[in-house]
Amino acid sequence: MKALHHDLTDPGAPPHPVPLDQARRAHRDRELPGQAAPVVDRDADSEELFRLLVANVRDYAIFMLDPGGRIATWNIGAERIKRYRAEDIIGRHFSVFYPDEDVRAGKCEIGLATAARDGRFEDEGWRLRSDGSRFWANVVITAIRDASGSLIGFAKVTRDLTERKRSEDERTARLAAEQANRTKDEFLALLGHELRNPLAPIVTALQLIKLRGDTPSPREVRVLERQVQQLLHLVDDLLDVSRIARGKLELKSQVIDLRGPISRAIEIASPLIEHKRHHLDVQVAPHTTMIDGDEARLTQVFANLLTNAAKYTDPGGHIGLRVWPADGEVVIEVRDDGIGIDRDLLPRLFDPFVQGAQNGERAAGGLGLGLGLVRSLVELHGGRVEAHSAGPRLGSTFTVRLPAGSPPPSRATSRQIAAAFPTEPATRRILVVDDNEDARGLLADILSQLGHDVRAVGDGPQALAMLREFTPDVAVLDIGLPGMDGYELAAQLHRALPGSGVRVIALSGYGQASDRARSEAAGFAGHLVKPVEVRRLLEAIAPAAR
Repeated sequence: MKALHHDLTDPGAPPHPVPLDQARRAHRDRELPGQAAPVVDRDADSEELFRLLVANVRDYAIFMLDPGGRIATWNIGAERIKRYRAEDIIGRHFSVFYPDEDVRAGKCEIGLATAARDGRFEDEGWRLRSDGSRFWANVVITAIRDASGSLIGFAKVTRDLTERKRSEDERTARLAAEQANRTKDEFLALLGHELRNPLAPIVTALQLIKLRGDTPSPREVRVLERQVQQLLHLVDDLLDVSRIARGKLELKSQVIDLRGPISRAIEIASPLIEHKRHHLDVQVAPHTTMIDGDEARLTQVFANLLTNAAKYTDPGGHIGLRVWPADGEVVIEVRDDGIGIDRDLLPRLFDPFVQGAQNGERAAGGLGLGLGLVRSLVELHGGRVEAHSAGPRLGSTFTVRLPAGSPPPSRATSRQIAAAFPTEPATRRILVVDDNEDARGLLADILSQLGHDVRAVGDGPQALAMLREFTPDVAVLDIGLPGMDGYELAAQLHRALPGSGVRVIALSGYGQASDRARSEAAGFAGHLVKPVEVRRLLEAIAPAAR
């Protein structure tokens, strides 16, 4: 082994590898024809073959260091990985491969000292090539000792793991991004829930005031309604942005007449248009408005565009809405003579949270989500939307193009909801369970005003105790109840009232698809999201058997 150590550490050893077949031929040529085979030194042959093997390894940098850390040998793998030729690197200290910060930290000395003490040192980190570029390396340093145990140098093996490191970093970054998205989605869902809870009693109180007709201040009621609707709009936009980002928003497409969603969009935007005394001109070409689409989502698109035009137009302005056919498409144009759009803003106008200048007091308000939602929803319908403006103070035009749909079947094309329930609804026995006292009381009041027999309690145990004196046709349950949640209470009600046909309705601040699926699996007949409109609540309880 002494001879092996000498060969591996000899600075005069050939810097370039010798092919193994050439070495074998040299051994074979030692035998002369007609002569007896000479005595072969098997140990010397093995050492030579091993040296040639190390010299020819391409995937690992394998070289020797003297006891002081200077490079003594160099193989072809070291030349390939570190990009130094043998004549340029032999005799130099191996710290040349380490970044300055590692050299200053004494990493080279620590590696040699650990290998000398323990026999071996392993490390991973950034290393330098001859051109200064970095690569991620696994390094093993092994102490080499002679027969007497004296340290004669170190063997150093380096592997280039840059691709593995890059893959691991990309995976880590991807996992971090996925976790960040999950955290964001959970936050938005929680935000929607927390905002809906206080909104619910506000909306119910307004509806109760209108129902009673006993308010002496209709102006204040209109203000409250307008501001609540604005807050609801913001919450819905936040949640829709999250659903679209996760690919969770699904369209309920059917052949529809665009005049329906356009009319509803005008109704939604009318309070703001009237408040700012704008002039609205609507022109819809006849018999050209059939498309395949989701009526509710298209209403959202046009309402956002009309509301946007109203917000960014000075009082007394003009807003135009035109619809016409063009080359297999239906074109919807919303034009205003408002503040216009700066040329630098136009390319980013449909990005989330982007807004134009608002003169300090944010007169227009909003989160900058509306136009981003418009683009996403239009693209989900296979269409496109564009914005044009000649510049500040010169108005804006938004143009939506949607694929034209098939003609409607030969039956009545407009089945407007005449009445989801009779004008004189049948009396129901209704149990309301909600831990929010205001929401519970107002909901009970409004159902009582409509002629129903109502009991309202704040938690599950009270609800179950109520069954001793009151058998409900319908139970409206908040999901997030203290102690016994709405899911458990629903199960208890079904067990306590077998065969009664009680209709259990969920009323919750959570309204994502997963929440609805869970309530359906738990036996709920419906899932309403706070704040709920009275009409929708009545539609949910109407099928109750009694």
